[in-house]
Amino acid sequence: MRWFAETAETIAATTSKLKKIAALSGYFNRIADDDLRAAATFLTGRPFPLHDVRTLNVGWSALGSALKEISGASDEAIHKVYLDRADLGEVAERLLSSGTVSALSPAQVLTRLEGLVGISNVAKKVRQLTELLRALTPMEAKYVIKMITSDLRIGLKEATVEEAIAVAFNQPADAVRRANMALGDIGETAVLARHGHLAHVSLRLFRPLKFMLAAPAGSEQEIFDNFTGPFFVEDKYDGIRGQLHIGPERSALFSRTLDEVSHQFPEIVESARSMESAMILDGEVVAWNDGQVLPFSLLQKRLGRNRPSDSLMMDIPVAFMIFDVLFANGRTLIDCPLDERKRLLDGMAWPAGLYLAPFRLVDKRIPLEPFFAEAEGRRNEGLMVKAADSPYAPGKRGMNWMKWKKALATLDVVVTGVEFGHGRRRGVLSDYTFAVQHEGTLLNIGKAYSGLTDKEILEMTAYFKEHTIRDFGRFRLVEPNVVIEVAFNGLQKSNRHESGYALRFPRIVRIRTDKRVSDIDSLDNVQKIDERKQ
Repeated sequence: MRWFAETAETIAATTSKLKKIAALSGYFNRIADDDLRAAATFLTGRPFPLHDVRTLNVGWSALGSALKEISGASDEAIHKVYLDRADLGEVAERLLSSGTVSALSPAQVLTRLEGLVGISNVAKKVRQLTELLRALTPMEAKYVIKMITSDLRIGLKEATVEEAIAVAFNQPADAVRRANMALGDIGETAVLARHGHLAHVSLRLFRPLKFMLAAPAGSEQEIFDNFTGPFFVEDKYDGIRGQLHIGPERSALFSRTLDEVSHQFPEIVESARSMESAMILDGEVVAWNDGQVLPFSLLQKRLGRNRPSDSLMMDIPVAFMIFDVLFANGRTLIDCPLDERKRLLDGMAWPAGLYLAPFRLVDKRIPLEPFFAEAEGRRNEGLMVKAADSPYAPGKRGMNWMKWKKALATLDVVVTGVEFGHGRRRGVLSDYTFAVQHEGTLLNIGKAYSGLTDKEILEMTAYFKEHTIRDFGRFRLVEPNVVIEVAFNGLQKSNRHESGYALRFPRIVRIRTDKRVSDIDSLDNVQKIDERKQ
């Protein structure tokens, strides 16, 4: 791990992309396959590959206990260092003994992390964490903790790791990118690149891909300025994004976070099993009854359950609205233009519960307002606009797809602090401070205290008490891992928040369990919203 930590230090110390790639490629060339597989994954800020659904469930409390045990520091001393550095990995580097000799390789660290999976006994988990951290130097521990907490923050994007793999093993960058996209495993991609086996990789069923994302549009004029050729107009559904994999013997549904959620929507998966063709579909899960979309508030009652009851499935039926196909009949389709993928979808028969989302081709300047009225009539929240010649770009938010909502603006943000409420809410944590992201840093932009149900507030109070970083009495700093969607009436520049902006009358629309912290809105998006209103 010494080379790993030194490489991470070099990367963190430079803003030059070329220097980052040079440091990474040199490191990759020096290590064995098992270490390459683990290290490449670690450098994306994850302990396990993207397709791997295992989680460590290691929070600030467990890591803090391990650091306290090793260093002998008091809780107050740990909190003081944390407030100074705002990074638990750097706390470890500051507090741990410099006399430790480097003893573990990346592959060995991975093995120990795998041993933490499934351990529910807190004392046992802390004990194993303590043993792992004792075997690391302070600098190594810093980066292992950063990776465990998904907070690497060394100015490194996954795309840069892909480029470094290409340089290290003299492979085309596009071949590396496509292999990683198909496998959902950058470590395995690196090993295949080393041995020249990238050409044999293709999309695999039940290995979910990252979803293609849309850029926001503020007006009809902006849409026509952006699209120089024909484009499709579709409804923007108020549900949760889903990727449906249909194979010869099984089907599975994956969420936007690439977690399998088949158990939450068994009727969709069961219906998909009747399809004869193997395929991967992109679409939206919506609450659905009598041919109409139901409010998202009803769909929320189906989320997060291990298995919905028969009565719940009867009361709140769901459907899968299909708007893209990525793989069919053994053929990868992501490089095909969207109009070809639409023709394929349009020519298929779909079982009950799976519906082709309506779409129209626009090849000349016409008013888009009527499409809004139609979407609203179908209880949908806006429009999606997609270039007819666009390929499917997993994980990319480009201008080939745009989303246009006429409702008040919303932002996806992460909760950074919570506060006890007033009146009947004085005993629960109901006031949430939240942040957007900017170049790997979280910047607070507002606080909201309305929008959640009493039940949700009770559940989140229990959660935040378990994930508190620092307790100031009435206010708590919490681990930034709960994503919420907030609506607001206005936006203004302000010195009150680190972002330089403040939201006017913010309120919580929903808890976004389908999104990761990496999916939240950026400060750039906030600035674009501000520019549009001027």
